[in-house]
Amino acid sequence: MDNLLTAIVLSIVEGLTEFLPVSSSGHLILAGNLLNFTGARAATFEVVIQLGAILAVVVLYRERFIGLLKPQPHARFAGSRGILLLALTSLPACLLGLSLHSVIKQYLFRPATVLIALLVGAVCMIFVERRKCRAVCINLDAMTPRLALGIGCFQCLALWPGFSRSAATIMGGMLLGTGRALATEYSFIAAVPIMIAATGYDLLKNFALFSETDIPFFLTGLAGAFVSALLGIKIFVALVGRMSLMPFAVYRLLLAPLVYYFTI
Repeated sequence: MDNLLTAIVLSIVEGLTEFLPVSSSGHLILAGNLLNFTGARAATFEVVIQLGAILAVVVLYRERFIGLLKPQPHARFAGSRGILLLALTSLPACLLGLSLHSVIKQYLFRPATVLIALLVGAVCMIFVERRKCRAVCINLDAMTPRLALGIGCFQCLALWPGFSRSAATIMGGMLLGTGRALATEYSFIAAVPIMIAATGYDLLKNFALFSETDIPFFLTGLAGAFVSALLGIKIFVALVGRMSLMPFAVYRLLLAPLVYYFTI
């Protein structure tokens, strides 16, 4: 496959952007075009290295995930109820993604569509922040099935590369009544099941594209994404209580011309 430097660069891009509302897919498509690493194999690699970023979330929020397997008497986001909430959040995007997988891969994984998604996502962020939504749910234990399903419907926007799964879930949570901090935390946790499903499905569907010689390339990408995601999550958590989504919206508006210049 391609050289390990490509894997390192792409894994760092993936890890740092996966959980920020700036679109990891958009950044990977841009980086892949600049590195001349494109096509079906590249698209699958970019999906698979998300496993490294997922592992970072599991490590950082391990107590929450342990609570899902081992119910805690004083926590409502735990045990079967917590699993049900995550399932409800994952369901809409899983169903839509399965039905439209080939269409998304064929028509949406392109610089032009990513450019549009970056702009649309930025406008949506500005709208959400200006709307100043009132928070009625401030912690995970107050999450309801209706709220979890609603956030899941917003998560469907993440099927459009460039929009950002993190942005979709955070904005959805804020519009539906969660505080920004809770919406951010839930976006991390809710990422795990949907990303595992998407990664597993894509890998199984395109397994024949790869061989044993590609293993070092994948392992490098997974390790790089894990380490950089740990850093990216910690930075975002530190910032989320002190800033709105506006800086990320501005960043996306500035990134869009670069995508146009370098890839279109």
